[in-house]
Parts: sequence; C-alpha cells; structure tokens
Amino acid sequence: MFTKVDSMREQLQLLRQRNQIHPDTENSIREKFIVDWTYHSNAIEGNSLSLMETRVVLESGMTIGGKPLKDHLEAIDHKEAILYLEELVQAEEKLSEFQIKQIHAIVLNRIRPNDAGRYRSVPVTVGDHLPPQPWEVSIQMEQLIQKYYGEWSTLHPLEQVAYLHCDFVRIHPFIDGNGRTARLITNLELMKRGYPPIILPVEERVAYYEALQKYDDTGNPDDFLGFLTQLAEKSITFYLTVCSGGSGSHL
Repeated sequence: MFTKVDSMREQLQLLRQRNQIHPDTENSIREKFIVDWTYHSNAIEGNSLSLMETRVVLESGMTIGGKPLKDHLEAIDHKEAILYLEELVQAEEKLSEFQIKQIHAIVLNRIRPNDAGRYRSVPVTVGDHLPPQPWEVSIQMEQLIQKYYGEWSTLHPLEQVAYLHCDFVRIHPFIDGNGRTARLITNLELMKRGYPPIILPVEERVAYYEALQKYDDTGNPDDFLGFLTQLAEKSITFYLTVCSGGSGSHL
C-alpha cells in the first residue's frame, strides 16, 4: 500500500539533499500550499471565502466585501498556525499536549480567544457521535499521546498519523476548531518526516466525514488511511512535477 508513496517521498528527499530545488521554487510551492491548505481546511468548516479570496486576504491583508469578518480572521489565524508548525518542524520538537494546545490557541486566537488553547468544559454532540465527557478529555488526550509514541510508533508514518487524526477527532477535545487542529497536527507530523503538506479538499468533505465515522464505529482507520495515502501521493506528485519543470522526470 505504501510502496508508491514511499518511493515518491524518497525522490523528494533526494532532491532536497542534493540541493536541487531552487529556493524560489521551494518558496512558491510553500506559498501555494499555505493558501490551498487554509482555504480547504476552513471551507470544510463552513468558511465562505473562495480560494482566490483566501489568497487575497493572506497575501494583501485586504477584506472582501460582503464576507463576514470572522471568515477573514479564521484565514489569518490558520496561516499563523501553519507558520508556527514550520517552527516546530525546524526545531524537531516531539508532539505533545502542550503543542496541540498552542496550535489550537492560534487557530482560535482572533475568533474565540476565551476558548483558545483550552480543553472544553461542557459536553457536546457532533452529529451522531457523542464525544467523551469534559472530565474525560484530558485523560484521553494524555492516552492519545501515549499511544502515538507507544503502540502506534512502529506503524508506517501515514498509518500512525491516521490513528492520531481519527482518535483526536473522536475525542473532540476543544469546543471549536477541532477539525482544523486535527489537520494541522497531522501535517505537522508528516512534515517532520519529509512529506509536503497534505491538502484535504473541501469537495471530499463527505468522504472525509464518512471515514471518520467508520473509525468511530469500528476503531479501524483504513478508510481514512487510504484517503490520506492518496492525498500524500498527490502532494508529492505536485512537488516533484514543479521541481522537474513538468517533465515528469523527477531525478
């Protein structure tokens, strides 16, 4: 299942090791990923900004007439969270509850500052899913980190982060911003391993939710894992294609 994506990631790593990616090329790809990632992740949660509008907001700071201020602030906060992730990747820091709370604090910084970085204190329901009670959240988040570095640590990186993502969403530790935070920490861990960010498209929102529901029902992340693997291949393919000038010959 992972043969293709592993081979592609190795090609990308080799290009980087040989310094065969021009800094301007690398930066242009990075900027595209930031915009696309912000647009799609926020759109999944109902943000009304289009892809082009998101780009304008992030690159110029302009506001879009007729669009809620909240949607602009969500886009700015999400970009700030990505920049924080890049710092964590550079520092090679291990994932922790503290990091997750810090990421969430940035995600909600401008729109719900009183809830930013704090586990929820009230019970909630998410569709047909009933997340753990508030008093269970901190216990299950601690167990999540333990499993990530314990029983999941011997798995393929994509499988490991699939469990991380699905279990985090199951716990639903925050009152708001859980989906965006889940996608951020998933990419944080993949970026540490040399993968480019994975963009989960808003057009696939239903399939995404169905895969998460499957995990909630069965504890099996395979549907989400297959989804994640395809998206990883797509991101790496884009990276390699740009770096090779679209020739299809990556090395």
